[in-house]
Amino acid sequence: MKMNIKSLYAICTAALLAGCTDLDVNIESQYTQYPINDIAVEAKNADVYFHLRDVFGRRYMEAMSLSSDEYTAVSYGGGWYDSGCYSHPSLHDFRTEDASIDWMPTVISGITKANTVIRDLGGEEAVPADIAPARAMRAFFTFIIMDCWGDVPILDYLPVTNDEVVRAPRAEVARWIESELLEIIPQLTDEVSDNTYGKPTKWMAEALLAKLYINWAVYTASSVEQYEAATAENEKLNDCIRICDDIIASGKFNLGSMPYAEKFGPDNGSQVEDFIYAMPYDTYTATGMQYGRARTWKNAGDVEKSYYGMKLSNSAGGYITMNPEFSRLFCLEGDIRNNSVIGDTVHVYDPNTYQPTSEIALDENGKPIVLTQTVSLEIPDDVQLGVGDNTKGYSQGYRSVKFFVIDDDYKNGRSQSNDLPIFRYADILLTKAEAIVRGGTATNGETAMSLFNQIREYAQAPLLATTPSLQDLLDERGREFFDENWRRNDMIRFGTFENEYGFHKKDFPTARFEKTCRIFPLHRDVLNTYPHWTQNPGY
Repeated sequence: MKMNIKSLYAICTAALLAGCTDLDVNIESQYTQYPINDIAVEAKNADVYFHLRDVFGRRYMEAMSLSSDEYTAVSYGGGWYDSGCYSHPSLHDFRTEDASIDWMPTVISGITKANTVIRDLGGEEAVPADIAPARAMRAFFTFIIMDCWGDVPILDYLPVTNDEVVRAPRAEVARWIESELLEIIPQLTDEVSDNTYGKPTKWMAEALLAKLYINWAVYTASSVEQYEAATAENEKLNDCIRICDDIIASGKFNLGSMPYAEKFGPDNGSQVEDFIYAMPYDTYTATGMQYGRARTWKNAGDVEKSYYGMKLSNSAGGYITMNPEFSRLFCLEGDIRNNSVIGDTVHVYDPNTYQPTSEIALDENGKPIVLTQTVSLEIPDDVQLGVGDNTKGYSQGYRSVKFFVIDDDYKNGRSQSNDLPIFRYADILLTKAEAIVRGGTATNGETAMSLFNQIREYAQAPLLATTPSLQDLLDERGREFFDENWRRNDMIRFGTFENEYGFHKKDFPTARFEKTCRIFPLHRDVLNTYPHWTQNPGY
């Protein structure tokens, strides 16, 4: 995985050298049109592929996981409150100045990068396969902002000065994404290798299309609050199944023999057969991600030997605690995913296998670390969600060790080299199962139960003997894809986003339950950039 990024940098350097070998050439005689060859095309696209590395590395995670039932962001004596940018998502009390939702402009700039690549490679006259990767990334970026903010621009062009960029209705955006993906899928490579890892392929585009289709009723509702999970009809269920079937039939992906924990460890990468599309991270050659740091026990960096099995060179963040309701999902007998969540008496993990040992982890006073499943505030109804700046406060809430921390990565700005999966084969199996349960036609001899049980079998969890219910599917998606930024998306589709969990309770003074909170408010910086845009309803 890490060598793949270095190889890409080498390709980019080679392209630059190939395009300018004579330093004495006059400026008037240099290229006025971008040289088009395989190396040049790859170099031109590279910056687009990894444009969201920083956003996915932290802020996107905060917006997705903290607004779901997975996690709550607590503060310690005011520490980590940061003007509420973490606690507000946990209460659906989003504010237009919150840093956790300030990244729409970054995504839009990625769309601009993609459009620039398309233009430089020939635009409408380009070889379709040359610009298909940039179009795929443009569709993906548009999907991200459409999912989070509803009505967004369809930027399939490069705006010029004084152009008024307008927001299109969400349903129109969804249909545009569909049409783009259907057109470019035949033009994208179907290769799966080190060379295509972290880049748009036919399979990445199909996985994105499957996500679009399974959420079709959400995205095409007349308004955000009009979607009702119990009565919504999805006209794209069979299309979703067809796309899932194509990925399954390709034979290029599987759940693999690799243990669950290793899929998300610091050395994960193209060898993970479950990953259809991932964002590569490497703290030594590029930006790292911060998922483990955010979910680590607060004092993990202050003890001689952390529960990660080593001394950490930096202090921990530890502001993201697992909600008790969500932690109760990890209760299936024999389920290997249970070991990715720590609670009660904490054991030291083996940094080579990412599995718990018999050794008990100790705090800075030499006492066993004991994490409580419940989380209680030091002062009732404290809008800062303060739990106390002490060991008792730090030890509230179970924690995730799914994106395992090792010190070699952790000491580099507290970042990590764990790659982040965005689309996985396991998701394709459960998406097809869900589409069947929702009324789609079963195909290829596969039933919702057989697809569901493929996940259970590799997780070594009890198999189902009957067709899974929608609740079974939502719960299983929680166990399988926690920390992977899909829980908010799932909860909206399944109709549980307005439920009570964590401190998102009806009697909490700042918790909100309006359906308009299914999308985020436009950040004040966005409204300053586009003053003709109207703030989303409810904000």
